[in-house]
Amino acid sequence: MPKTPTVLLRNGTVPSEGSRVRRDLLLVDGRIAEDGADAGGSAVEIDAEGLLVLPGLVDIHGDAFERQIMPRPGVSFDLELALDDTDRQLAANGITTAFHGVTCSWEPGLRGVATVRRLIRAIASRRDGRVDGRVHLRHETFNLEAEAETVEWIEAGLIHMLAFNDHMNGTLKDRNRPDKKARMVERTGLDAAAFDALVDRVHAREAEVEASVVRLARAARAASVTIMSHDDRSPAERDRYRALGAAVAEFPITEETAKAAAEAGDPIVFGAPNVVRGGSHTGCPDAATMVEAGFCTILASDYYYPALLAAPFVLAARSGRPVEDHWPLVSENPARAAGLTDRGRLDVGMRADVVLVDARGSRPEVVVTLAAGRIAHLADPRRSILHRAS
Repeated sequence: MPKTPTVLLRNGTVPSEGSRVRRDLLLVDGRIAEDGADAGGSAVEIDAEGLLVLPGLVDIHGDAFERQIMPRPGVSFDLELALDDTDRQLAANGITTAFHGVTCSWEPGLRGVATVRRLIRAIASRRDGRVDGRVHLRHETFNLEAEAETVEWIEAGLIHMLAFNDHMNGTLKDRNRPDKKARMVERTGLDAAAFDALVDRVHAREAEVEASVVRLARAARAASVTIMSHDDRSPAERDRYRALGAAVAEFPITEETAKAAAEAGDPIVFGAPNVVRGGSHTGCPDAATMVEAGFCTILASDYYYPALLAAPFVLAARSGRPVEDHWPLVSENPARAAGLTDRGRLDVGMRADVVLVDARGSRPEVVVTLAAGRIAHLADPRRSILHRAS
């Protein structure tokens, strides 16, 4: 890997202690340097005049990469090609740390174990990517056949976050709806009869699920892997998962559950697309309202990467407060929940994950993304913003 350049960000607008200051920011060896440190004659200068200088976005759950792998049902592309394109999209949207939401399901196809196995290995091999890509394994609790291999992945350090998903009830309900069932069947590559037989066979082992969850949670705790519970339906369900070490509540589906999680001090994740679109597309709580109530501490891109950048600006317009008041939802808070203490803030010594945003137009634009001090994205090379220090 080439040596990390020294980068000097000139004249940017940096939020600081409740105000905005115009200041330079020096990045040395992939870290944020102290004010007044010597940039040296070989530094790359970036003219950040008029731009907001903010911590890089930390996406705790994003699965839009699935569209790069399978843009149409039954139409798949090479994983490396798909991940390359995903990497570019992430950097262009200011995301410097991405937890890829890899669903490990009992169904075959895009979310089947064979695909997950290859995908986890492919993500692990991409140490030279534009951004820091990690695995957020979304384990379907009825996927009992994958338990042993999942423990192996955890012990090998290939899994950086584990979420417990249980979509079996929804599957049982939706297979009686032709439109919903058609989409599920297409994703698996099975025909309708084979899909129904598979669902019945998997559901028949329901009595084994709880013990499997307990064993997987134990393995994740032993490896210091952050654990989430996904789509908690009640405070009692959230309490049960918290007792297993699932500290993070991801997408609670009732306000009562989100409120209970907040009262317990849990990090709580909602979708940034929910904020940007003005509500949930599935009838779940309105994320912006949850933020305002203190029932949401983290936003995730979920299925649409551009929403993560846009959401803090939507919240700022809605609240009348500056965007930096909402920025911890997409930087510091997810980093802390994931156990990443070296990013999410622009403090001295932190990893140099920085995004330069032009917020002067009708919507925010990422002009430059720096990941660990390297330029991961430059919006328009015709801009006269790159110079060599003299």
